[in-house]
Amino acid sequence: MTITPPALSVFETLESEVRSYCRGWPAVFDRARGARLTDEDGHEYLDFFAGAGSLNYGHNNPVLKRALLDHLERDGITHGLDMATTAKRTFLETFQNVILRPRDLPYKVMFPGPTGTNAVEAALKLARKVKGRESVVSFTNAFHGMSLGSLAVTGNAFKRAGAGIPLVHGTPMPFDNYLDGQTPDFLWFERLLEDEGSGLNKPAAVIVETVQGEGGINVARPEWLRALADLCHRRDMLLIVDDIQMGCGRTGAFFSFEEAGITPDIVTLSKSISGYGLPMSLCLFKPELDIWEPGEHNGTFRGNNPAFVTATAALEAYWTDGSSLEKQTRARGEQVEQALISITEENLVDVKEYRGHGLVWGLEFHDEHRAGAVARRAFELGLLIETSGPRSEVVKLLPPLTITPEELDEGLRTLARAVHETAS
Repeated sequence: MTITPPALSVFETLESEVRSYCRGWPAVFDRARGARLTDEDGHEYLDFFAGAGSLNYGHNNPVLKRALLDHLERDGITHGLDMATTAKRTFLETFQNVILRPRDLPYKVMFPGPTGTNAVEAALKLARKVKGRESVVSFTNAFHGMSLGSLAVTGNAFKRAGAGIPLVHGTPMPFDNYLDGQTPDFLWFERLLEDEGSGLNKPAAVIVETVQGEGGINVARPEWLRALADLCHRRDMLLIVDDIQMGCGRTGAFFSFEEAGITPDIVTLSKSISGYGLPMSLCLFKPELDIWEPGEHNGTFRGNNPAFVTATAALEAYWTDGSSLEKQTRARGEQVEQALISITEENLVDVKEYRGHGLVWGLEFHDEHRAGAVARRAFELGLLIETSGPRSEVVKLLPPLTITPEELDEGLRTLARAVHETAS
C-alpha cells in the first residue's frame, strides 16, 4: 500500500528526541483490535510486534475489555498503592490457583512497581539483601531494563552508555553458545568462582533470560539452564529468571523456564501479565527469601487495580482450560519456523540464521544493515516488525499469541516479500 507520512509536527517539536519506534513506523495510529492496527488515515497494519510482548492476547481483547469496563463502570478502585482491594485479592487468588499451584511453585508475590525494570530492580535488591553480597552475574547480550541497576546487568553497549555513570556490581558471563560450542558450558564461570586469585567477588545471584529477546533471539538450551541452576545451587547463588518478555505464554508454557524443569529462586514478570497492555509487574520469590521490612521497597503505582482486573480475566480466559493456548502457540511457532525455512532457502546468500521458540523468532542476515531495510519495507507493505540484537542485525517476530493461522500466514508472506525486495 502507499503510505503518506503524516504531519508529525507536535511530535517532532514537543516530544523528546529519545523517541524511537515512531521513527521506523511514521504513522499516527488510531485504533487496534486483535492483531491489527489502523492509522488515522485508515491504513491497516498487521502487528508482529505486540507492544514489545505486552499484548500476547492482542489489542483490545474483547473479554479483557469487558472486565475492565465493568470494573470502571461500577467505580472500582483504580489507584490503591499496596492497600488491600477486591481486585487485588481476586488476582492473587486466581494467580495462585491457576498458575502457581498447578506448577507446584511456592512463590510469594510482590508488586514492585508498574514496569519490567521495576521488577528487575526489586529482584536485584532482594538478592543482595538476602545474601549480603553486591555482585550479580548476567550474560552476554542480556537486556534487563533501562534503570541503573538493570543497565548494570544489561549487555548492550549503546544502552549502557546512556547511564552516564559507571555501572558497577555486575559481571558478564558467556550466554549459551556464545563461544560457538568451543568451550564447555560454565568452564570459565566455575574457574573464576573456585580461584581465589580470579578477582571475582562472590556473586549474590545470577540473572538470565531463557530467550534473549532484545539481544537477538538467542535461545538457551534446557540442559544449559539446568546446568546453570545446578551451578547456582552448588555455589550458594540465587537464580533469577527474567521472564518479562518471554513469560505469560510467549514460548508456549506460561513460564519460559518450565520446559527446562527448573525452579528459579526469583522470577520477574511484566509486559503481558496484565493482559491488556496496562502497566503491571510482579517479582516472585521463594518464601524463605521474603525478608523485606514493611515499606522497605515501595512505589506509588504498584497497585494498578485496572491491571489486576484484566490480568485476572486473562488467566481465567486462557490458562484454565488445560493447555489449549500453549498447544496453539507451539503450533503457530511451527508455522513460523516453516516459513523462515523457506525464506532462508530462497535467500541462502543473505540469511545467516533463523532461530526462535514458541512465538518469538528472529531472522539474522550477514549484512547487519539488512534487518533494518527489511523492517522498513515491511512497514510500507503493512506489517509491523522490529529489529533486535547488539547491532539491530536481527528481524524480530513477536505476533500476538491469539493471532489466527490466516493472519500469521499473511504476515509471513509479507515478510518474505520484504526480504526479497530488499535484496541487493
